[in-house]
Amino acid sequence: MNEKTSKTLDQTLKLREVEGAEVISLMDNSVDFLSTVEREKVQNVREWIKERKDETWVKKHFRLPVAEHGFSMLIRVFVGEETHSVLFDTGISSDGVVTNAKRMGLNLSAVECIVLSHGHYDHFGGLLPTLSVINKNDLPIIVHEHMFKTRGVANADGTIRKHPAFPKEDQVKPAKYITTRQPYLIADDMMLVTGEIPRRTRFEKGFTQQRVFVEGKWQPDPWVWDDRALIINVKQKGLVILSGCAHSGIINTVLYAKELTKTSIVCAILGGFHLAGKDYEQAIEKTVEKLKELKPELVAPSHCTGWRGIFAIAKALPEAFVWNSVGNLYRF
Repeated sequence: MNEKTSKTLDQTLKLREVEGAEVISLMDNSVDFLSTVEREKVQNVREWIKERKDETWVKKHFRLPVAEHGFSMLIRVFVGEETHSVLFDTGISSDGVVTNAKRMGLNLSAVECIVLSHGHYDHFGGLLPTLSVINKNDLPIIVHEHMFKTRGVANADGTIRKHPAFPKEDQVKPAKYITTRQPYLIADDMMLVTGEIPRRTRFEKGFTQQRVFVEGKWQPDPWVWDDRALIINVKQKGLVILSGCAHSGIINTVLYAKELTKTSIVCAILGGFHLAGKDYEQAIEKTVEKLKELKPELVAPSHCTGWRGIFAIAKALPEAFVWNSVGNLYRF
């Protein structure tokens, strides 16, 4: 790890408002290229490809992207003529994100920073091939020191399923890790990585089955302190909050985003809310109640949210809900 950062919550941590933002779902658990999307801000991949590419390119090069149990989003922000591109997570497979970007005609070489939401392999699996495609010296990869832990998940019979190892520093060169526990500004201060998220709700209990290998034995490690989110503040619209898995709890995440930015309006919440599985489905009802209080203009739960959580959110917030598909483009 080349660099450690200790920015604190003070007046120097000022997230700039952006005039616009685009988020493209590069990888997620599902694809749906047929259903209509009745939201002005959202287009499926078939729609926006036709706007951006000429007919010859579409016929020759465009292929439908694929889904996997992984997560990745490509984000662009705009102020005047200034534009910045950031990649948030890199999926689970070695080639999924790279393949989808190619099929959709997206230029990953424009990416100027990678943010990894946390150190689980369905979020960093495609990191090394993606770095090869971006091909930039000193490309910053924003991480947390806990991502380098030896991790696993406890099975019902007490055995441990060990996770794949997080890439070491020498594996990502000529890119570089920037390690921080604190909030961290990127993209010329147009995006904010939350840093460690305080746990305030009683119903969001972390990842109870997680284990870490310390001092020769597996030990419980439920809190996943390396779980962070990404925040954008869109002028006159409010906060766009992107979560990888929300092991911190999606409500804790949004509350902290509001605190960090001193902004009360939530425009959109996108990403994994981790409401799947018997230990987490019990939090669905309270999560939905709090989401209704937050009144987001758009909510797109995906990845590890699970069908029960997604269904409950869609039912409770029908005017805000969007089913995320790989290839979806969100404009703010």
